[in-house]
Amino acid sequence: MGEFNMEDMPLPALFEQAQKIHLTATESGDVDQEVVRKGCKALEKCDEMISKLGLFSTNETKEDISTTNLKYLLVPYYLGELTEKVAQDDRIQILKASQAKLKEFISFCEAMELVPEEELQTSAPDGPNSLVDRRALKIARFKRQRAAESKLLEIKERKERRGRSTKAAALSTPIEAGEEDVLDDDGEEEREAWFTTISLAVCKAFDLLEMLKKEEEMLRTFKERQSKDGKKEFYQDVLDDRAKRAEAWHRDAAARVQYTRPSEPITCATFAQDVLEGRASLSQMHEHKHQPLIFGPASLVGGNPTSERERMAAQVFQPSHRLPTMSIEEAGLKEMEIMNTWQERNVKLMEEANSAWYKESRKPGPPEEDDEDDDAAQDKARAWDDWKDDNPRGAGNKKLTPCG
Repeated sequence: MGEFNMEDMPLPALFEQAQKIHLTATESGDVDQEVVRKGCKALEKCDEMISKLGLFSTNETKEDISTTNLKYLLVPYYLGELTEKVAQDDRIQILKASQAKLKEFISFCEAMELVPEEELQTSAPDGPNSLVDRRALKIARFKRQRAAESKLLEIKERKERRGRSTKAAALSTPIEAGEEDVLDDDGEEEREAWFTTISLAVCKAFDLLEMLKKEEEMLRTFKERQSKDGKKEFYQDVLDDRAKRAEAWHRDAAARVQYTRPSEPITCATFAQDVLEGRASLSQMHEHKHQPLIFGPASLVGGNPTSERERMAAQVFQPSHRLPTMSIEEAGLKEMEIMNTWQERNVKLMEEANSAWYKESRKPGPPEEDDEDDDAAQDKARAWDDWKDDNPRGAGNKKLTPCG
């Protein structure tokens, strides 16, 4: 980020530089602290210049603010978000300063009627504070944020398309003097874009404010316990607590191992060895199969899920592939049964093919009728041969020949 002199810069240029620093700091996780502090100073200078110039008043509404000054409403939000990224030993002071700027931004947006009504009802002291209400508010806030991001992207694409068409028209038709302002007259679109940006910043400000409050509470609790018990004793208590939990986990794991260890697979060789040594009999062949492995938490092993939640929990650690439904021995026996059935059917078909009923497909007629049919066929064939001898092929076409 280049060097710039804040004292000599006008408000628009200073705000542009501070906006670039804020964008760089929010998009990248690791930012130089010197750049962050420079961005905070630039935003503080912008805030001071806005107050001196009196750009905004509590008596005004959002319709009274000009399009050029709308972007300066984001200065407290940028300053609060950038202050949170400052690295300092006293983290609580940083959190307080960031929360103060975010609250200032939300209060001014509330005065300008830019904060949704449901946000105001929830932030009120007597507003709903149950888990269900907070969850519904977060979902609604997330939807507003997504809608604002989509709208900004749509405005950006529309502006780029218009810019390309304007450039093409300018190349084909020369622009007369005084027509530049007519071609670039997009004040309504710019105003809509800044209002959408402010709406998106309001959603992010509420989320960031809740996160900073929780972090401040955690740090205060940590410091109170540390000051009460002492630094060394506090760390020792944390280590002892972790050691106790690790010992309890290992102790419970030793008790769970008998449920989680898979059974040893049974093969044909082991079953045959058991039969030879008298530990099993041939009648137990149908019981000789693999036991399916049981996956999942030990609390659900061998249990019957009674609710949809338990059924889904039992399916968490299931394998990604299908488990076998039968053992290799069962598959071999099934295949042998299919082959025996197939061979029996082939033998039956061969017997039917070799039987007298299959060979005698039609009953033979009387011999006298066959002889009469044969004589009639012979007479017909002889008459046809005699006719062909008397009428050779092409004899009827002699009149069509030139010399006929």
